[in-house]
Amino acid sequence: MAETGPHTGVHGQTEEENVETLTKGAASNGKVEEEDRLLPEPYYRIIDTVPPNTYGIERVRFFTGEVNGLPEIERAKVRQLFESYAMKMVHTNASDLDMGAGSCNGLVWLRVDGLKRPYPDLGEMSGDESELMLLSLLVPQQQQKLLERFSVDFGYSIAVGQGEGNRRFRNTIFFDNQRLALSMRMLPWKPRPLRGYGFHPIIERGLLFRYLRDGITLITGVTGSGKSTTLDAIVNANNEDIEAQIIIIAQPLEFLHTSKKCIVRHREVGTDVASYVDGMVQALRQDPDVVVVGEMRDAESISSALEMADTGHKVFSTLHTGSAIETIDRIVAEYPTDEQERVRNRVADVLNCIISQKLLPSTGGGRVLAKEVMWMTPSARAAIKNANTGEIYQMMWAGADQGMTTLEQDLHRLLANGDISTETALSYANNKRRLLQLLN
Repeated sequence: MAETGPHTGVHGQTEEENVETLTKGAASNGKVEEEDRLLPEPYYRIIDTVPPNTYGIERVRFFTGEVNGLPEIERAKVRQLFESYAMKMVHTNASDLDMGAGSCNGLVWLRVDGLKRPYPDLGEMSGDESELMLLSLLVPQQQQKLLERFSVDFGYSIAVGQGEGNRRFRNTIFFDNQRLALSMRMLPWKPRPLRGYGFHPIIERGLLFRYLRDGITLITGVTGSGKSTTLDAIVNANNEDIEAQIIIIAQPLEFLHTSKKCIVRHREVGTDVASYVDGMVQALRQDPDVVVVGEMRDAESISSALEMADTGHKVFSTLHTGSAIETIDRIVAEYPTDEQERVRNRVADVLNCIISQKLLPSTGGGRVLAKEVMWMTPSARAAIKNANTGEIYQMMWAGADQGMTTLEQDLHRLLANGDISTETALSYANNKRRLLQLLN
C-alpha cells in the first residue's frame, strides 16, 4: 500500500502549517500604520479586538457582528470610500473591479478594454480592512447568506450626475483562501438600442412581442460576453414598442427599466422571490406577456422556462454556452437519457432563436461584439427533433436570407471592416477551418 503523508492545505503545507500560516497572516493583517489607514477609526478598534487564533469564516463571523454594531454614520463613510472605487470605474470606463483576499496583493484591480491591472492610486488595504469594508456594504440578510453559502450576489447603485443619473453595478462577495474578495461589474447606464446590434429584420421583428407573442429566445455566451446588455436592449425595445407587461427575474437585478408603454416588473432572486423556478411559477399568475429569466441554471429552471413558452408567453433567458449547437446539446444533456427525446421535441416546438455572442478586442481600442444567430426554421426544427444538431451549422452558414449567421461569418465581417485583427478572429472562432475558408 502506498505511504500516505500528512494532509496538505494551501500552498502544499501540512494542516498544522496551514493553520499557523493563516493565524499569523490574520494577525499581521491587522497591523496598519496610522498614516496608511483608509477606514474610520472604529474599524481599527474592531481589528485590535479579534480573538486570538480566529481566522477564515470565524473571523468573518466576528467582523460581521462588530460591523453591525457600529453607528450608521461610520458605515456610511466606508460606503463612500467604496463608491470612490466605483467612480474610478466610471471615469476609466472599466468593465470590472476586483479587490480583497491575498490574490489582489492589497490593491484594487480594474479591467479596462479587456485587460485587468492593479491601480495603486486607489490605496492599499490589508485583508482585515477589505473584509470590514465588504461587510459594510451588506444588509444582515445578505451577510447571513454569505456565511451560509460562502458567496453572495447583490446590486449596488451610485449617483453619477451629469445626465447619467444612477450607475448600477453587479457584485459578488466570496471567499478566496479563507478571506473575503469582491468582483464587481459596471452595468450600462442606459440600454443599448436594439438597432445597434445589426440584426436582420427577420430577427429584430422576432425579438418584439408585437410580431411574435410566444416561444423562447436564448442569449448565450461566456461570462462577460454582454448577455445582460443584449437582454436589456430587447426589454427596452419592447418597452418602447407596445402596451404589455414584462416581468424580469434576475440575481441580482441589473439595469432597472422605467415603465414606458409596458409595465416592467423587477423581481430579484433572494430578495423578492426565493428562486428562479418560484419566480416563473408565480409569474404565471401575474398576467405577463414577456418574461425575462436571468439564467437557466439546471433542468428544473429549463423546464420552467420551456413551460412558460409553451403556455403562450414570450420568454428570454441566457445560458453559458458558446454556440447555437452547443446550446441545444447542453439543454438536452441536463436531463436523464430516458427523458432526452421528449426534451428535444419540446425545445424544437418552443425555441424561436439563439444568439451566441463574444466580446473581442477591437483594433481601435475597446471591444466589439461578434455573434452567431440561429433562427428556428422547419429544417432546424426537424434537425433538433431527430438529434441531428450538427446539421444546423450548415443551415446557419447558408441562411443569411433568414437572418442567420455563423460566428465565423460574423468574424469575417468584422475583419473585413477592420474592426479586429486576423489573429483575434482566429483566436475566437469556434470553427477555425471554416474561417480559414472565408479568409482564403
